[in-house]
Amino acid sequence: MKLVLLSGGSGKRLWPLSNDTRSKQFLKVLENNKREKQSMVQRVWSQLESVNISDSAVIATSKMQRDMIHSQIGTEVPLIIEPERRDTFPAIALAASYLFSVQHVNEDEVVAVLPVDPYVKDDFFVRVKELENALLNTGADLALMGVKPTYPSSKYGYIVPKEYVENNEPFIVDRFTEKPSEEKAQDLINMNALWNCGVFAFQLKYLINILQEKNLPLNFEDLSLRYKELPKISFDYEVVEKANHIVALPYEGYWKDLGTWNTLTEEMATAQIGKGVLSEDTDNTHLINELDIPVTVLGVKDIVVAASPDGILVADKASSPKIKDLISGFNNPPMYEERIWGWSRVLDYATYNDGQEMVTKRICIHKGKSSSYHYHNLRDEVWTIVRGEGELALDESITRVKAGDIIHLPAGKKHGIKALSDLEFVEVQTGIGISDEDFTRLYFKWEDVLEHYNKSKAKVIL
Repeated sequence: MKLVLLSGGSGKRLWPLSNDTRSKQFLKVLENNKREKQSMVQRVWSQLESVNISDSAVIATSKMQRDMIHSQIGTEVPLIIEPERRDTFPAIALAASYLFSVQHVNEDEVVAVLPVDPYVKDDFFVRVKELENALLNTGADLALMGVKPTYPSSKYGYIVPKEYVENNEPFIVDRFTEKPSEEKAQDLINMNALWNCGVFAFQLKYLINILQEKNLPLNFEDLSLRYKELPKISFDYEVVEKANHIVALPYEGYWKDLGTWNTLTEEMATAQIGKGVLSEDTDNTHLINELDIPVTVLGVKDIVVAASPDGILVADKASSPKIKDLISGFNNPPMYEERIWGWSRVLDYATYNDGQEMVTKRICIHKGKSSSYHYHNLRDEVWTIVRGEGELALDESITRVKAGDIIHLPAGKKHGIKALSDLEFVEVQTGIGISDEDFTRLYFKWEDVLEHYNKSKAKVIL
């Protein structure tokens, strides 16, 4: 069986810590058994490893999240990069074409799809493996996994059985009910309905046939080029609701969607992360602070306070799920980004009357890591090294740089840097039309940069 993990999200529900590049699954607010901070995606990947199915897994994600995934769980994890953000049906269709044409998976192979961030125990993933037999033994088009409800929730969708089967065996699905009232939810629970946790399985040929019916290419590269032609619709609406035969496999165990501040704080091992003070008379209150200034919380109850370079949130926990709608008009670029080589934080931004722009960033490249070798077309940069040492590739030479050095990089000047120790510098960008898309990358790996210089007449002064 193959596993496809869906890693998406626009980063709105856990604002201001989450953003377009750092969705909720990447926030390091949980703890592992070594008392180390970990994210939801790190937790899930370690669980897949513990039940021996990580080798069968791929992650479908956007190019904005590629570096974050590689930074947190390693560069060996196979990724399927969506050309643009659309919805779950296009993402899963692209993943199917990848398995079929790149990994050459047999059409009869069972593929399980699940979110990258469920908060569960290891036995959840043992149950996921049982979807294969549930699908093949029943001859169904799709096999879903549903969680036995512990209370009548109006936050989840429900899988309603045609006839309930005892002993946790798969049952035929009659219909789906999306986010009912609590009263209706209780009626559904009395009918043995399950919470829909977004986990399902199918044989690869089932999706391949759907692509063929839509006259879409089966080759991954070709489908990527035509990705914008795929309907921007969820897999539930495009596939699940049109399937003729669906079975569901009950899961009776711990499961929680940590999609809002009130549910996430319930699973945090500590009430405070970052600088600040929670007074003794606070009650059921959490402080998560990523800023370098202290935050003090005094005498409040049932509150979450979250502070990051993207903003500050003070919310009653019960009201925190409303945050997505409240900030829907916020379109600011991410102020903090975690990259495969380290991190960057925007310190200041300004636009002047003549259209000139200025962006100031604080950047850290971890020891042994390097940026790509690239140049910009629209902006000039000035770097001031404030900590550590590195190797700087600059046009026709490679030199050593250290704290106190200032480097001028006019538009068009090719450059890249590798950290010999943890390296920090302040980067000031100036120009018109400053954008993170203003990159022409020549080499990604430092070894390729060195090889390029060694083959040329460039100077290497180290």
